[in-house]
Amino acid sequence: MADKRFITEVEPAKQASDGKPSMGPAYRSVFAKDGFPAPIPGLDSCWDIFRLSMEKYPNNRMLGRREIINGEPGKYVWMTYKEVYDLVMKVGNSVRTCGVEEAGRCGIYGANSPEWLISMEACNAHGLYCVPLYETLGAGAVEFIICHAEVTVAFVEEKNIPELLKTFPNVTKYLKTIVSFGKVTSQQREEVEKFGVDIYSWDEFLLLGENKHFDLPVKKKTDICTIMYTSGTTGEPKGVMISNNSIITLVAGVKRLLGSVKEALNESDVYLSYLPLAHIFDRVIEECCIHHGASIGFWRGDVKLLVEDIAELKPTIFCAVPRVLDRIYSGLQQKISSGGFIKQTVFNFAYALKLRNMRKGIKHTKASPLGDKIAFSKIKEGLGGNVRIILSGAAPLASHVEEFLRVVSCSHVLQGYGLTETCAGTFVSIPGHHDMLGTVGPPVPNVDVCLESVPEMGYDALSSKPRGEVCIRGETLFSGYFKREDLTKEVFIDGWFHTGDIGEWKPNGSLKIIDRMKNIFKLSQGEYVAVENLENIYGLVSDIDSIWVYGNSFESFLVAVVNPKKEAVEQWAAENVISGDFNALCENPQVREYILGQLTKVAKENKLKGFEFIKAVHLDPVPFDMERDLLTPTFKRKRPQLLKYYQSVIDNMYKSAK
Repeated sequence: MADKRFITEVEPAKQASDGKPSMGPAYRSVFAKDGFPAPIPGLDSCWDIFRLSMEKYPNNRMLGRREIINGEPGKYVWMTYKEVYDLVMKVGNSVRTCGVEEAGRCGIYGANSPEWLISMEACNAHGLYCVPLYETLGAGAVEFIICHAEVTVAFVEEKNIPELLKTFPNVTKYLKTIVSFGKVTSQQREEVEKFGVDIYSWDEFLLLGENKHFDLPVKKKTDICTIMYTSGTTGEPKGVMISNNSIITLVAGVKRLLGSVKEALNESDVYLSYLPLAHIFDRVIEECCIHHGASIGFWRGDVKLLVEDIAELKPTIFCAVPRVLDRIYSGLQQKISSGGFIKQTVFNFAYALKLRNMRKGIKHTKASPLGDKIAFSKIKEGLGGNVRIILSGAAPLASHVEEFLRVVSCSHVLQGYGLTETCAGTFVSIPGHHDMLGTVGPPVPNVDVCLESVPEMGYDALSSKPRGEVCIRGETLFSGYFKREDLTKEVFIDGWFHTGDIGEWKPNGSLKIIDRMKNIFKLSQGEYVAVENLENIYGLVSDIDSIWVYGNSFESFLVAVVNPKKEAVEQWAAENVISGDFNALCENPQVREYILGQLTKVAKENKLKGFEFIKAVHLDPVPFDMERDLLTPTFKRKRPQLLKYYQSVIDNMYKSAK
């Protein structure tokens, strides 16, 4: 691998031995070639991140939300760091008044809001585990997490209280206190108290610990600060334990990286909080913002109103999942195509010129100042006018969308990669380097990374084009799966965390994610899909013989190829006066709709999540077989071969479903 401008080798490659696959060299960021960033003085815990910033920036705007006057949204109204601190101390005292001691578990259930962050900081202050409760992990996930993590106090968005009450009485063995971020109805109070559980409105809870004082415990770096649940292949979420050290190490690494490329965060930065705080991606970005005394403004919770919130807040840092950026891209393309011949011509000329210059290595600010002014200024204004960094994570961003936004947004558009287990950001592309397009960039300066060969998939970490499983080592890694030491041992081997993702090193030292080892993948909105589990559920449809479910990380929904049962299809066709032999029936749109309806029915009966529903099917009268290399001798599906064989069918299904 030539060049390697952005990585430096710290350990040589290891040839295969004792049944272990070969490993490529271990690399780290060139910004850490003299060693990882030293710990930031005084920073031993997540609580210190907030406490030190409050002492340094007491009067800076910290948390803001839009004021609603007569049902209409107004300007953002802000609380300062000191005002937030005072509320955090009240909430912390109230939690302790409920009898929760150090290392107790507090759940938080709701959309991002100032109350969410205040509750989280109260947990940080008193050494409690913050446990996000996140319903998109599936039906029963909230109940599972409360019971598995033994959550005793749950902070809940007002509109989510009815959902929480559906988990009664199963959770009441552990859950003793509910705190609404808003109000509580008398009916809810009555229902909850029947089970011996206390429930408070936000204002009532703030008064609970009044005139009481609890000393803050001394917090260690190794202490767990949060348990974040993430989807597993078995359907049961896994509790990822993240320590103070993981987060403060990441903050130090991001600081080193952005400082090295002259894009450091500062107290005048403004961040829009809308990606779920229940996910590690948003959590660590907000911790970085707090460390620098920046401002965090919250959205109103409606994706249709997101652009309005952006225009009002005028953020400088904008994080997104590909699905959001795809929507922005589609909206802009629509506007451009409806803008008339002259406008289109001017835009296309400015776009081509700026892109050509950026490909030559000219920074986006200097690539076409006139084009920025004439053709792209309105697009920049649409994002509030102040955005300087757009960061995409959680799933791959399509290269054409990334390139388009790099040109027209007048800001750095960066892709990152990480997992809950790696405390989010493990790789991020470098601002101003157009040759990193389509990659997730080099490692951040606080981890070592190597690729391990996966011979059964044809990936060789020692070849001239190194490919293999991405393995990570460093202090940002998680402390293990809660109550699942067996799963922890599976993914930690000789000090390296095995991600299950296949990466390919590029000549400049950036990484491209190209495949996934296990049969679990992400959709474009960042949700994981355990495909074998789904195929078992859809296999319950009595009219089908076999099903292969497919999802693409650039798409937001699933499609499937089905082998229907000949007798069942012919019988249904006869009953519905549809003629034709079996092959013709498999091509009939009405038959397709019928099978899709059966699949949807089973999905509903099994309470599958919306993104797990199949949106389009192709009926193949010929069963999957070994002759076409689609099955193993033990009748397991060969997924790469199925994809190759049905690629054009898949493309057509996505096209038609859209």
